[in-house]
Amino acid sequence: MEVRDKIEFLPQNPGVYRYLDSEGVIIYVGKAKNLKKRVSQYFAPPESLDRKTRVMVSKIADLEFTVVGSEQDALLLENLLIKEFQPKYNILLKDGKTYPWICIRNEPFPRITTTRRYVKDGSLYFGPYSSAYHANQLIHLISGLYKLRDCKLSLTPEKISSGKYRPCLNHHIGKCAAPCVGLMKEEEYNRQINGITSLLKGDFSALKREFKDKMNIHSQRMEFEKAQEYKEKLQLLEQYYSKSVIVGFGGRDIDAISFVEEGNDIFSNFIRVRQGAIVHSFNMELKVRIEQSREEILSEIIAEIISRFGELSPEVLVPFLPDQEFEGKNLHIPMKGDKKSLLELSRKNAAQMKINRLKQEEVLRPDEHRERIIFNLKKDLRLDKLPLHIECFDNSNIQGTDPVAACVVFRDGVPSKKEYRHFNIKSVVGANDFASMKEVVNRRYSRMIAEGESLPQLVIIDGGRGQVNFAYEALEELGIAGEVALAGIAERLEEIIIPGDPTPLWLDKNSTSLRLLMQIRDEAHRFGLTHHRGKRSKRQISSELSQIKGVGEATQTKLLRRFRSVARIRRTSFEELKECVGPHLAKVISDYFHSSQDDSTE
Repeated sequence: MEVRDKIEFLPQNPGVYRYLDSEGVIIYVGKAKNLKKRVSQYFAPPESLDRKTRVMVSKIADLEFTVVGSEQDALLLENLLIKEFQPKYNILLKDGKTYPWICIRNEPFPRITTTRRYVKDGSLYFGPYSSAYHANQLIHLISGLYKLRDCKLSLTPEKISSGKYRPCLNHHIGKCAAPCVGLMKEEEYNRQINGITSLLKGDFSALKREFKDKMNIHSQRMEFEKAQEYKEKLQLLEQYYSKSVIVGFGGRDIDAISFVEEGNDIFSNFIRVRQGAIVHSFNMELKVRIEQSREEILSEIIAEIISRFGELSPEVLVPFLPDQEFEGKNLHIPMKGDKKSLLELSRKNAAQMKINRLKQEEVLRPDEHRERIIFNLKKDLRLDKLPLHIECFDNSNIQGTDPVAACVVFRDGVPSKKEYRHFNIKSVVGANDFASMKEVVNRRYSRMIAEGESLPQLVIIDGGRGQVNFAYEALEELGIAGEVALAGIAERLEEIIIPGDPTPLWLDKNSTSLRLLMQIRDEAHRFGLTHHRGKRSKRQISSELSQIKGVGEATQTKLLRRFRSVARIRRTSFEELKECVGPHLAKVISDYFHSSQDDSTE
């Protein structure tokens, strides 16, 4: 039976569907509120799908599905199947590294250790933690609060009672209660484990009450050493707690989830707050394989967090609502106050992860980094082609004098300085930036067409909508407006202007796309300004020398080549001038400068 025929028999229930290729390999796993409706959307007319989705659909040879009880069950099953089968077109965790967990071992007198292997052996696991440093800090706190063993001895009742063990150094320095020789009973040891479990779950307040009560009890009994021991534990706990406290939540449990995008890469952060304190912050990086909405991506991230950390808090802060509801959870967008600040903190963590990854990539894999930037620019500007060849134009004039323009060229994301060009404005009189822009764009590309050169995929205009519209007119007159993409970048607000679109495009100020456009714009501005200053300076110099009767252009050039500037010519003696231009002109020039000096001192 063909895949399209199978769609007719799909139920209209929540579930998970799986697409298989001709070799029976699962290439995509998806969730649905309504299986029949969702799967049918993939087999709609091709023009309604994006390119990557069309490629995936062309490889579908078979369809499987599983009906589940709710949309949330579908999301969690989808997440499990993606991890198991690693389908080619699904969102996948980009990095393959494992994160550290804190493990309470399933054994008599349990040890507390860190591990990167999650083994279903009955042990209790907490995490994962985004850094080994965070996990080790918690282990250090636990070892300061409780007397736990770290040896690998088998502490069965028979072996303890046999007397084959001896207390180790940790017991002698007060770090272990020596259960190996029966100095701490299993019941008392397990009470320690219960306290540690509460601590790792974020329940600081119960432990603080316990330590405070015991300190007071021992103090009333005049057992001051015991009271001091619990006082030190209380101080240690409060010291750690004070580093993580978030003011304003009234001791409530809240989770915050956010993410930032960079092309097809997603950088997500999850913050868990328990009783007013951040007890967990976790970053993860994912890759989107086919076009998905931000709402769908957020649902996928939430499913991944639930699979790693278990149930979310009753209250979850998100930047926008996901494409489905989560039973018993209040997912909402905070508008102000501490909750908005917490969500912003989560976003900053995700953004910092993105920045760190891009910096590493730029240093370690520069070619891959440039490819990423170009691909992201194509996506952000919605271009049909990769902008491997980009050109940018900038006009320069001061009060209408010496109007010039500059064109800089970038290839594969880096400047190609040998291809830079200057233009002197010829047909425009006065300070008319719009007409000047049209002139230089027309001149640049009419010549490239005539000489058979390949045109750029993207042209950037340093200016507002007026310059962009006139540049677009030039491309239309040349018949290449459909072949060459055009965009403007306005300097004041860094807004991107697209011809024909009345609404400016705003890019994330930290995005690689905007940074590249600003780099190209600034380079065009620098190159154009340098040429304009040189031309203005040359005009000023030439105009002063041209005031001297009998000194023509040839003589001016000869003098400037020899003495480099008008100031030096002014200070040069008659004898040196005579060697350069002869006695007659030397006297004329010397008399002119000496008389002007005399006039200026009167």
